Amino acid sequence: MDELRTVLEDNLNSEFLLAVLSNPRRADGPNKVRIRPVRHKDRHVYQFEAFCGTQVFHQNLEKEEACGKILEYMENFRQMQLETQSTAVSALVSKKGKVTVKKKLRARKKAPAATDHNRKKHYILEEGIPVPFLQDLGVMTAEGKIVRTKFDKFRQINRFLEFIQDVLPKLPREREIRILDFGCGKPYLTFAMYYYLHELQGLDVRILGLDLKEDVIRTCNQLSQRYGYEKLRFLEGNIADYTGADEVDMVVTLHACDTATDFALAKAVGWKAKVILSVPCCQHELNGQMENELLRPILQYGLIKERLAALVTDGLRAQYLEREGYDVQVLEFIDMEHTPKNILLRAVRTGRKGENGAAIQACEEFFHVSPTLGKLLDHKGDLQ
Repeated sequence: MDELRTVLEDNLNSEFLLAVLSNPRRADGPNKVRIRPVRHKDRHVYQFEAFCGTQVFHQNLEKEEACGKILEYMENFRQMQLETQSTAVSALVSKKGKVTVKKKLRARKKAPAATDHNRKKHYILEEGIPVPFLQDLGVMTAEGKIVRTKFDKFRQINRFLEFIQDVLPKLPREREIRILDFGCGKPYLTFAMYYYLHELQGLDVRILGLDLKEDVIRTCNQLSQRYGYEKLRFLEGNIADYTGADEVDMVVTLHACDTATDFALAKAVGWKAKVILSVPCCQHELNGQMENELLRPILQYGLIKERLAALVTDGLRAQYLEREGYDVQVLEFIDMEHTPKNILLRAVRTGRKGENGAAIQACEEFFHVSPTLGKLLDHKGDLQ
């Protein structure tokens, strides 16, 4: 294996792209191993994905450890394909352990000058690299290709992970990070969050997804166990009634309908969560309350009133969170052409209470509304 070691030492560098170990000799180990470079805690490491039946195991190693691990794996594999920016390497191992290495230089192609229109989008979860939960949820094929009809969902998942990436400095690194996902539904994003934080970033994270659908919860727990995600669990339950936590670092509420979002936000404030990510949905409450003589001519149009009520609802939610000591941004989650539910509230706790109580009251009086979140926060002692 000396020749193979030399190949690895020469090619596991800044130009390394991918290595795949395949064609196993025995059935009691991994049937394939994929290695790719990743950035982990500000260090360049090599991530191993070992495919064992229906499970995938991940491990991040430095160069020297990675070389040793590949050589160890190659005791059971007959073939290795390795690619760098300039070289393609094929290594075959015979029954007697003889290694045959073939190298082929690849012409470097100068990338065209990138513009906003022709630059290839870089995704946190890259196309071409199989991700187990995306395969089982029908977004990705076994080869890592994105299913054409699911590409919008793929973009949405990566957009969500960008928001997570931005708030990483606000989350603790010295202990377990505790995250609650209220109204997780079919949890593409919950699995993506765990995969990104634990598998790619190497953080100690515990995530609980809460939803009312018993069949969805059962399926998700089965998938979590299959992938070996020990600290990702799903629970059937109502947001308003949930009392299973005392301290939470981040609260996520995506498409929780109408006032369910308000209960989730109130819980987050009560826990003094460091980060809140919320994509509200179906904001019906204020549509039934909103009255204003000055606006009466335009409020007579149902569609306009519905959309205005939704915007006022989310604007007041942002203001309530500012009042409770959060720095809040109202961001576009995904393009409107893909979903009308495209507003994301990102709140980071500062502890500095906002001096906007009078302004909030004036808005409420102007629109003649009394939002649930305001009432919950005014009595937040009852929510602990």
